[in-house]
Amino acid sequence: MNRKLARENAFILIFESVCKKDETAEEIFTKATEIRGLEVDAYVKDVFFGSYENAAIIEERMEKHLKGWKKERLSPVSMAIIRLGCYEIMFSSDIPSRVSINEAIELSKKYDDEKSYTFINGVLNAVAKEYSEQ
Repeated sequence: MNRKLARENAFILIFESVCKKDETAEEIFTKATEIRGLEVDAYVKDVFFGSYENAAIIEERMEKHLKGWKKERLSPVSMAIIRLGCYEIMFSSDIPSRVSINEAIELSKKYDDEKSYTFINGVLNAVAKEYSEQ
């Protein structure tokens, strides 16, 4: 599986975790892989479980850069894309921030509202800038 497909599959799992707050990461993962046959690899598992375990840290960092928005107003799709992008920026040193941001924008163009990618771009760029300054 190529990285683009792996990232999309990780996004799907993260989206489900945003929507299904009453299910554990393990339950979501098992249903997606065993029942629906979602293809996963080490990257997908790392990003999904890592973003789930670090959701509070990621959301704290993200909320600083929402600029007049509250996270409760974000669509589940936008939340999942931002969580994925933030996880890569903050915890995946082998992925350049600009790649994470670009891939998040592509996911947004495919799955989210047509105007959301500019918002997501702004949030992730601000997170990347702040993170690189530390």
